[in-house]
Amino acid sequence: MSAAEPDDASTPGPGGQDGTPPAPPRSARRQFASTILVLEAFVVLFAVLVAYGLRVAPPEVLVAIGASLGLALVVVAGLLRWPGAYVAGSVLQLGLLGLGLAVPTMFVVGGIFVVLWVVALRLGGRIDRERRERLGLA
Repeated sequence: MSAAEPDDASTPGPGGQDGTPPAPPRSARRQFASTILVLEAFVVLFAVLVAYGLRVAPPEVLVAIGASLGLALVVVAGLLRWPGAYVAGSVLQLGLLGLGLAVPTMFVVGGIFVVLWVVALRLGGRIDRERRERLGLA
């Protein structure tokens, strides 16, 4: 072994090799919810492009609404380490459905994403709870 290569025995490894407890697994609920919110931001972008093509409102209004909602979705996705961000994400679902007023198809697409949001919260929470029970952290 050369001097440039670290000794495996002295290098702290993941999960308790150096005496520290293993890091808890990442929250499935947080991963699922953030994925849904970022995907919704893309849906908002495409809905605004459709609304622009249909000339349902002045371009400035469409850009303001689309940029605000899209940015809010991405910011909330980054803030999901705090419980209040899940409430904010749930409120933003109403904004996504509200795009259906400009592009009626968004009532259907938004409804699908609202169902995905609820499933992400419930299923992710169940996975996290089962992980804690399995690891004895509950």
